[in-house]
Amino acid sequence: MRAPRERLTVAQFCEEMGISRSTFYEWKAKGRAPRCRKLPNGELRIDRADIETWYDALEVAA
Repeated sequence: MRAPRERLTVAQFCEEMGISRSTFYEWKAKGRAPRCRKLPNGELRIDRADIETWYDALEVAA
């Protein structure tokens, strides 16, 4: 049996990243936010795995 995926709300993601909701939606509009899923009620959810993949892709060489 697979473990359930952890899914964050936009508010949870913003709190974790230390950004405002407006910054998140700006990133999303520019295609710079992690992949999101839209629920039937219109709310967004972000899978933890997608956040980790997105965050790893932001790494820059020192």
